[in-house]
Amino acid sequence: MAFFIITILLGLLSVSQPARGVNYTFMREAMHAPPVTYYDYIVIGGGTAGCPLAATLSRRYRVLLLERGGSPYDDDRVLNMAHFSDVLSDTSASSPSQRFVSEDGVINSRPRVLGGGSCLNAGFFTRAGVGYTRAVGWDASEVLSAYKWVEDVVAFQPELGPWQAAMRRGLLETGVVPDNGFTYDHIPGTKVGGSIFDPDGRRHTAADLLQYARPEGIDVLLRARVARILFSYKGTKPVARGVVYRDSLGMVHVAYLNQGDANEIILSAGALGSPQLLMLSGVGPSDHLRSFGLDVVVDNPGVGQGMSDNPMNAIYVPSPSPVEVSLIQVVGITRFGSYIEGASGSDWTTRTAASSGDGARQARVFGMFSPQTGQLPTVPPKQRTPEAIARAVDAMSQVPDAALRGGFILEKVLGPQSTGSLALRNLDPDDNPIVQFNYFAHPDDLRRCVAGIEAIERVIRSRSFSRFAYPNFAFPAMLNVTAEFPANLMRVRGGSDPAALERFCRDTVMTIWHYHGGCQVGRVVDRDYRVLGIDALRVIDGSTFNASPGTNPQATVMMLGRYMGVKIEKERTLIEGGARKL
Repeated sequence: MAFFIITILLGLLSVSQPARGVNYTFMREAMHAPPVTYYDYIVIGGGTAGCPLAATLSRRYRVLLLERGGSPYDDDRVLNMAHFSDVLSDTSASSPSQRFVSEDGVINSRPRVLGGGSCLNAGFFTRAGVGYTRAVGWDASEVLSAYKWVEDVVAFQPELGPWQAAMRRGLLETGVVPDNGFTYDHIPGTKVGGSIFDPDGRRHTAADLLQYARPEGIDVLLRARVARILFSYKGTKPVARGVVYRDSLGMVHVAYLNQGDANEIILSAGALGSPQLLMLSGVGPSDHLRSFGLDVVVDNPGVGQGMSDNPMNAIYVPSPSPVEVSLIQVVGITRFGSYIEGASGSDWTTRTAASSGDGARQARVFGMFSPQTGQLPTVPPKQRTPEAIARAVDAMSQVPDAALRGGFILEKVLGPQSTGSLALRNLDPDDNPIVQFNYFAHPDDLRRCVAGIEAIERVIRSRSFSRFAYPNFAFPAMLNVTAEFPANLMRVRGGSDPAALERFCRDTVMTIWHYHGGCQVGRVVDRDYRVLGIDALRVIDGSTFNASPGTNPQATVMMLGRYMGVKIEKERTLIEGGARKL
């Protein structure tokens, strides 16, 4: 029964579109950059926030965008929806996805590619709620304008198949109302959201937003691995002045800011990369920095704190009827703090060549829950070996094709309230830092998970969903099926009691890649994202969030890059205009 837990998120194997290459004239390998360069703005991280930010600033200024990974346009797997799992399964040093395992034992991934997380995720596109926008102090009209700027390039309306339509009706039937139809807005009730996959199954990423850039105003360097930020001093206050980075050959380059008080370095390296680079540059908890022999520029104990990852739990629902291949398209935004989403797959049986001691064989690829991605059942971290993965691949390949028809309905916890921390593992900026999220440490998160699982049961039992659920397949049996394949590395003692939903939440917790924090507003940066105690340095990305926006954050992270680019440009224009008058 454990083998029912095959991911649906990647049952998309029926779609196969070749990636169309993009040849930005301003994009090149870092090895071709001069040893020393000068710019008005240096953006570290060409990810979901960094690309729109750099594109916007380039309209009036000279911008350097440093990306540690390669181009998504050179990797068919990234832009092809059918190969979603191939990227997550690739653990090579050149992979667009860099795997890490939190101290909680949950397998996760961080992006290593131009476009960032928008190159790895399941594509759902939805805005933050009005209350979220108000709480963080953003200007509502400018936020809307920035969202539309992003949506014109990367967002599409999906067409619902029968399974997704049935889940939508089931949510409405069971009280997740009103019916909000198709919308990007975050509104309580049931809605169809957007997708960054177009009708041909081609992914559109934050890298596509670089088409807005002024070619003469921007340089994008690939495989540029930033080692640290350089500082000078104005009196006793540190001022960011440049960055040191290495290219793919290991050669050292230095990029400096041009003269002028308005020029800035902006960290957009993500929730792991931004706090990690601040620490490597001497900004963070002083005792921790000194333990690695680092000179302390600013003692800020808030760097690396407030790390959160929204826990996700899923129920596998075997279907008596054929189901379409779909990623997340419908979401139920409940009033008890849980989001209900679903994905289905009619063909999880595509096989790919693999090798073993006996020679070539065929092995199934099941997407993000497959053994190839490291999602091993009940295996603690220290036992996650290549041999264990190989054994799991062999076992999974024995499941009959007919048993794999169905879908997943999942719930994601709002917020969350539980927080953890990030710390340096070593002085290598390419290595993963130590991170712990403390899933379900706060009782509200556990309560919301239980309520979400109960909501999923109601949808499965609804008349609207009856075509896709066996009438005599009891919900506790579904919990057993799911719990026997926990998609984490935490040891389950004595199995999972299907009646104990709290234990089910803990035993089967997964990531949905919405981790955030580490450079939070009020702790590390101010409301304009300037690093506290330092001039000419900002952090603009998901590391500044105190909670994940909306049901899925990528739209808001892209919006934030555009929003802050426009704001910085406007504020600088006013200052420079006033100076000219004087």
